[in-house]
Amino acid sequence: MELGLYTFGDVDPAHAGTGAAGEKRVRELIAEIELADQVGLDVFGLGEHHRPDYVASAPAMILAAAASRTNRIRLTSAVTVLSSDDPVRVFQQYSTLDLISGGRAEIMAGRGSFIESFPLFGYDLNDYETLFSEKLELLAKLRDEVRVSWPGGRHTPRIDGLGVFPRPVQEKLALWIAVGGTPQSVVRAATLGLPMALAIIGGEPARFQPFFNLYRQTARKAGHDPAHLATSLNVHGFVGETSDQAADDFYGPQAAVMNRIGRERGWGPTSRAHFDQARGPDGNLFVGDPETVANKIVAMHRIFGNDRFMLQMAIGLMPHDRLMKAIELYGTRVAPLVRQRVGDSQAA
Repeated sequence: MELGLYTFGDVDPAHAGTGAAGEKRVRELIAEIELADQVGLDVFGLGEHHRPDYVASAPAMILAAAASRTNRIRLTSAVTVLSSDDPVRVFQQYSTLDLISGGRAEIMAGRGSFIESFPLFGYDLNDYETLFSEKLELLAKLRDEVRVSWPGGRHTPRIDGLGVFPRPVQEKLALWIAVGGTPQSVVRAATLGLPMALAIIGGEPARFQPFFNLYRQTARKAGHDPAHLATSLNVHGFVGETSDQAADDFYGPQAAVMNRIGRERGWGPTSRAHFDQARGPDGNLFVGDPETVANKIVAMHRIFGNDRFMLQMAIGLMPHDRLMKAIELYGTRVAPLVRQRVGDSQAA
């Protein structure tokens, strides 16, 4: 099982109007990706947002900078908001990232959890579903064919046998679909035969297991071998020397973000009691010392049979030094335990 990290590049929205805060966070992000590579993690994902509280509106640019400082870690968007972007440009950007990184680029396409990019780029939210489905179909075609013929649609222009360059190092640029727990999104990924990344940010993770069954059953009916289709769990969490230290470090920044978003979406406020319950054995937060986090990752793998596990530790205004220590612990102490135990269970 691959182990990785993802983030949205959080910044203090109060200082987002100046370049200094963004410049500092981008430098920190590149250092975090470099460390993740050094400690042996498999993948790093960077999300796309167009809000004052996030720095990464153009993830491919930051990932390209990190590519020159890393050797083996895979570099992916997490996610590309494909609905409000141009599939041709997305393909070209990540093909270029693939060239820079020597074949380590991936696209994780999704509809996005925020809507700011739709008015920014002139799209109608009433087209939320059709924008994504049409552009995803075109992106998959661009990946599979050097010269593309496309009839055009409501949201994309006609393409008459034109070449789209550059081509990636990989035979096929890795393309995942990110889903948030709706059956329709799961079925789309399975029908297209694309890997699925499921984000779990609330509730008991085990209740999402039927989505993995649906994905594999639908893929089989569509003529795809589920054994060749990767799946990922994307969750929140943090690693510390002790579980109490990990919880104390993570609660404040994570709660501030969840409460800020919650006020926008009508969620109730979180609390330390709710947080502590969520980091228990059956909860959605993977927070604790290396042994605790490793045990929980392995337990979830037994339920889901996932091929990848992605942890979002850089949430809110997490101090960079604490985050770097957490990345070190994740790579040097959590990852070896997980790989050994997952390997042992598969061998048995």
